[in-house]
Amino acid sequence: MVKMTKSKTFQAYLPNCHRTYSCIHCRAHLANHDELISKVSGDSNGLINSVGVVNVGCGPAEERVLLTGLHAVADIYCENCKTTLGWKYEHAFESSQKYKEGKFIIELAHMIKDNGWD
Repeated sequence: MVKMTKSKTFQAYLPNCHRTYSCIHCRAHLANHDELISKVSGDSNGLINSVGVVNVGCGPAEERVLLTGLHAVADIYCENCKTTLGWKYEHAFESSQKYKEGKFIIELAHMIKDNGWD
């Protein structure tokens, strides 16, 4: 007889020498502050390079009309607690928005600042 157990998700940790953003719900590291490209929508969201994102899962892409036009986006979630955090730009249909492709929007309401913030 095989006994099934729930497997534990292994978390990635960003270096303590960098300011980081963590999930406000479970404190898993999410992103390095150095990878923040810009704050958008009145500081309620942050556009982040994919290089600095850890412990984030990605759902299936779907087309959505956002404030900046039509995009194919995928919801992203914390791998540790499964909270939806924001979305990832998979494809931008307008040429002026192509710079967003492959980047993440993490809603600041789901992040807390860690490691060396004043």
